[in-house]
Amino acid sequence: MATVTYDHVTKRFDTVVAVNDFNLEIPDKEFLVLVGPSGCGKSTALRLLAGLEEITEGDIYIGDRLVNHVPAKDRDIAMVFQSYALYPHMSVYDNMAFGLTLRKVPKEEIDRRVREAAQILGIEDLLKRKPRQLSGGQRQRVALGRAMVRDPAAFLLDEPLSNLDAKLRVQTRAELSKLHQRLGTTFIYVTHDQVEAMTMATRIAVMKDGLLQQVGAPQDLYDRPENVFVAGFIGSPAMNFFQARVKGQREEMHLDIDSFQVPVPASWLDDLLPYGGKEVIFGMRPENICDPECQPCSTEAAPVTAMVDVTEVMGSEIFLHLVADGKAFMARVDPRCRARPGQEIRVEFDMARMHVFDPETEEAIGSREKR
Repeated sequence: MATVTYDHVTKRFDTVVAVNDFNLEIPDKEFLVLVGPSGCGKSTALRLLAGLEEITEGDIYIGDRLVNHVPAKDRDIAMVFQSYALYPHMSVYDNMAFGLTLRKVPKEEIDRRVREAAQILGIEDLLKRKPRQLSGGQRQRVALGRAMVRDPAAFLLDEPLSNLDAKLRVQTRAELSKLHQRLGTTFIYVTHDQVEAMTMATRIAVMKDGLLQQVGAPQDLYDRPENVFVAGFIGSPAMNFFQARVKGQREEMHLDIDSFQVPVPASWLDDLLPYGGKEVIFGMRPENICDPECQPCSTEAAPVTAMVDVTEVMGSEIFLHLVADGKAFMARVDPRCRARPGQEIRVEFDMARMHVFDPETEEAIGSREKR
């Protein structure tokens, strides 16, 4: 077991910078998720660690060992890809044992490791089957088992659930979390799905255009995003953003969004005073917009009148697509809400949960404690 350290790592493909001055330390036994949109560099960062790509600049350490020029097979890591990459002519047992056989591990030890991994993954009854006889979820477990038997210092997982259907993804997420707890090994997991990141990670590292945007615990990134990108990427549905102007004196300061106005809470006055008369980006998560007729908001609620454009009934909640003077936004409300398309309703913004960003830097305004 070991820590993993990226020290000012850069990767260029000709003129394209895929990973840019990447600095990250991953403690032993952590479940770290690298998340971001397609093309942000997250898979490249993982492949650099695995030894499948050469580093342009910087260093990567596994424990205290510099591995820049160590061959992939000697890095003591195991990788699970989106493609299961199972040998179709081999049984499940032989697929899981193949890597150990190449390393000339004694047969008794191979058998012990394979059967132990199969028991953990619940695939003991599948060891004699061929991959074509397995479901997608079962094939993914075999791929995990093949990695597990190596007893690596770290598991690297590159979008391993992308080929599974929605129900199976939810089930496998839980299985991976339990597997991490049971093995006590470092997991580094790449995904573009922020729901996977939020539900499994000890910490999340958000990337955009090869740059690391923010690293922290899932709830910390949700509650205290450091910029507009992280705020919009973490959370489902995504945060609503409004172009607003800070108006009024300290005693009656408000945000003017043209289509409506909302008062600035007292706790935000000092932070927004320097922005008096200037534009800011005002953020409000859909779950912090409520229908007061069936769900009370906070004591710092601000009423907003809007037209219902679309309703999405989810069973346990309703997503309201709203429009206020041409400005579209979304609310996540109680399932008892009776709003219908074409109807004008009043919703309330929980101003105690608002976010504000500088329009030029797109960095969050206000102290981390407030956000």
